[in-house]
Amino acid sequence: MKTIKLLFVSMLACATASAQHAGYPITPVPFTATHVSGGFWKDRLDACRKVTVPLAFEKCEESGRYDNFVRAANPCDTFTVSGFSFDDTDVYKTIEGASYLMQTYPDKQMERYIDSVLTIVAAAQEPDGYLYTARTINPKHPHHWAGPERWAAVEEQSHEFYCLGHMIEGAVAHYQATGKRNFLDIAIKYADCVCREIGPGKDQLVRVPGHQIAEMALAKLYLVTGDRKYLDEAKFFLDMRGRTSRKDAYSQAHKPVVEQDEAVGHAVRATYMYSGMADVAALTGDTAYIHAIDRIWDNIVGKKLYLTGGIGATANGEAFGANYELPNATAYCETCAAIGNVYVNHRLFMLHGDSKYYDVLERSLYNGVLSGISLDGGSFFYPNPLESAGGYSRQAWFGCACCPSNLCRFLPSVPGYAYATLGDSLYVNLFIEGTSDITVGDRKIRLAQQTAYPFDGAVTLRLEKGSGEFAMKIRVPGWARGEVVPSALYRFADGRETEYAVKVNGREVSSELQKGYFVIDRKWKKGDVVEVSFDMSPRVVTACDKVADDRGKLAVECGPLVYCAEWCDNAGTDLFSVMVPRKPVLTVTDDKAPGGARVVTAGAQAISYDNDGRLSTRDVTLRLIPYYAWANRGEGKMAVWLPYEAGAVHLGPALTVGTNEFLER
Repeated sequence: MKTIKLLFVSMLACATASAQHAGYPITPVPFTATHVSGGFWKDRLDACRKVTVPLAFEKCEESGRYDNFVRAANPCDTFTVSGFSFDDTDVYKTIEGASYLMQTYPDKQMERYIDSVLTIVAAAQEPDGYLYTARTINPKHPHHWAGPERWAAVEEQSHEFYCLGHMIEGAVAHYQATGKRNFLDIAIKYADCVCREIGPGKDQLVRVPGHQIAEMALAKLYLVTGDRKYLDEAKFFLDMRGRTSRKDAYSQAHKPVVEQDEAVGHAVRATYMYSGMADVAALTGDTAYIHAIDRIWDNIVGKKLYLTGGIGATANGEAFGANYELPNATAYCETCAAIGNVYVNHRLFMLHGDSKYYDVLERSLYNGVLSGISLDGGSFFYPNPLESAGGYSRQAWFGCACCPSNLCRFLPSVPGYAYATLGDSLYVNLFIEGTSDITVGDRKIRLAQQTAYPFDGAVTLRLEKGSGEFAMKIRVPGWARGEVVPSALYRFADGRETEYAVKVNGREVSSELQKGYFVIDRKWKKGDVVEVSFDMSPRVVTACDKVADDRGKLAVECGPLVYCAEWCDNAGTDLFSVMVPRKPVLTVTDDKAPGGARVVTAGAQAISYDNDGRLSTRDVTLRLIPYYAWANRGEGKMAVWLPYEAGAVHLGPALTVGTNEFLER
């Protein structure tokens, strides 16, 4: 133990001495500065505000999440603690999402409701700041994952630091949205308790989180409070990983974080840890962290990323599989992991300023994340397979409710991913209809964006306020540059070339792309208009031959959207018994898929056995819809990858991950 503590003190001193800057080079324009006024994301945010967040609060009440805090304020040694040891976090995450929404849609009734919830949360907090209902409800007989005393099982299943992380994330959002400190003070008090008891000091314990998130939350708390001890604690958690008694790949503790070069283990824990590494690296200047994340990112994008942007191939441990292990029917692709993938890529963009990170972020956002929630905002997927034999549907809630509550907090934050600045440069990263008040260098501007993206490739940017010389850097997505992902894992296989065009005040302009950005550097004036046009014709995609489950198959994309074939659009056709041509003719129809996208059709052959047991074929027309919109019309077959070789067709039932098949977190 003493050796470990001395090692940490030495590493911390070296990192502090070498720090050259604090914070990310690139600054995101906060969600509070962007007002979504219409289009695709207005529908999503409205569903979140009207359905998802109220539903989550209702489920927190019905499932006893609030009761846990009430009981913790009045401990009883005869009460049996049930549920999951991390149930507290569903309350914190839902408050976080509601806080994001209140910034855009002020709601005094919601604010009063949250205050009433925080009253019972505060009452459950112990005098020294400890707040973990799974123990406090019955200290003599706590939750069976909690361990006999504080922190005894925090590297295993207690989730005490996980609860801290989500508490801080929710408290900071609530403080930023309302200006109130009632939640923030609770989080600070618990963080202070952890910082006193866990660390490199003589009388402290050396522990690391079993489930990561505290690392990036503590970095955020440091930024809000200016108190360095929170950043030091985040770095302590990261530097001690792989140096305590826990050394398994499942929890990314198989080696010190700076030595890691492959994404392994539980996918959500991994992405939260990589995000924390990026935050601490940005705030301390520790380049070893950055080099490690870069290596891991290369591994994910080159060998472990699903076409949908999902990650985590296997239900065994909700984990990354081996390199190129990307099965479709049993793909786990937990919704929380897709959200984590967005977090990581956003941070790497802020470090490096390369559009390739947003290419992965966008793919994960529109496909891997949005597939996890129904169009009406009221039901959810935990895993997100790329193929289904039926019997798989979204649920209104789960016993382990991490995905619904995570969507509550993530979706309202999406406007904060649209823009970023660096000096006199403005990055336009996501195409979302609305207006944004942005500071670029020393000038304040208001930018209005009008678009039907992701259904249409036309984007109009109008400078409604402000003027002056600055560079507008418009992301040209990889798919618009002929690149599916920034690796050789997938490629377009139709021989076509996509096109895009940019006009300023009606006149076409040209630019050499800089890290994937079309740069317009000029002296701007109020009323200037930039028009961007991306070719969104459907494209054919194939996978690297090392991905066994995708051999002899192709997939279809339109812009950032991955498409799939679903049973209800293809009545009379067994989707598992069709074969498309090697070069299918794809047609965009006027028919609308659920959610508003246009249906794409492709000619195919349905293969079956005749009465004599011989193979026979008939011509059919497959109808395809965006993957995120599947399973909104009942249960049935679905496939993203479509065979173009006879050997890839399977005429029997497929193995599919079940709706509630997941392991304990």
